[in-house]
Amino acid sequence: MRLALALLCLVQQGTRETKAGLRPEAGIPRARFEELHALIRPAPGGFEEIPWMTSLWEARRKAATEGKPLLVWSGECHPLGAT
Repeated sequence: MRLALALLCLVQQGTRETKAGLRPEAGIPRARFEELHALIRPAPGGFEEIPWMTSLWEARRKAATEGKPLLVWSGECHPLGAT
C-alpha cells in the first residue's frame, strides 16, 4: 500500500507543470528510485512475529518471572489512543 502511494506521488510529480509552464523531467533517476523504494519497503519482522499471548494471567506471570513490563492491548482502538 505504501509502495503504491509513493509510486503514485512520483508519477503525479512528473506530470505536473511548473508556474513558468515548463514540464519537469518525467520520472526520476533509477538510483534515486531505488533509494526511495528502500525507505518504504516493509522491514522483515515486526508485528506479525511478536509472540502475542491471549491469556492475561499467563502474560502477567511470564512478565513477572522475566522482570519485564507488560503491554495490555485491549479494545478496538489504536494502542496510542482513539482518533
